[in-house]
Amino acid sequence: MVTCDRAAAGYLPRMTESDAVTELELPTEGDVVDLILADHRKFEELLRALRDSSSDRDAVRQAFSTLHVAHAEAEEHKVYPTLRKKDAISEHEEEHGEHEHAEGHQALLNVLQAQNTDNEKFDELVEELAKVVNHHMSEEELTILNPAREEISDEVRQQLGSDFCAARNQLIEDDCGRYEKVAELVDQAQKQGLLEE
Repeated sequence: MVTCDRAAAGYLPRMTESDAVTELELPTEGDVVDLILADHRKFEELLRALRDSSSDRDAVRQAFSTLHVAHAEAEEHKVYPTLRKKDAISEHEEEHGEHEHAEGHQALLNVLQAQNTDNEKFDELVEELAKVVNHHMSEEELTILNPAREEISDEVRQQLGSDFCAARNQLIEDDCGRYEKVAELVDQAQKQGLLEE
């Protein structure tokens, strides 16, 4: 039996390692906690690729930007309000999550503004982005996702997962990670007092 590598034969484009890293999945349902954690693991994978000088850093930072904006906006509009209404999190925890998203957007904007992705300055900007995002993921997993696991029913977490996916996926399809959108989010956060001027 002869096997044929369809990509090599010209039938399908060959997926590169960079393509696999920058591909964003579009789930439509699931437990909201599991969905958020899956995005957190994707952020970690993208941050590793941003630190790798041999990767297509421009493509990786664009994928990171798209996921960061979609994830944060879907959490703020769908997840946090529901968890607060169900008394799983406090107003302070909701506001703190929004503040940390704004800090992430600011660090992300700095990475997007970099003209050159192959120098020490870019590495420093990526290091700051990783610091801010990793801090937020750790706190969110402890202070928001744990209460969601413990205090929200499976049925509500499934419905919230569907709502989160719908909002997140629409934002991804709308190219929410473009520079102008991130700059707009940072400007709004400054006006709301979520960021220092």
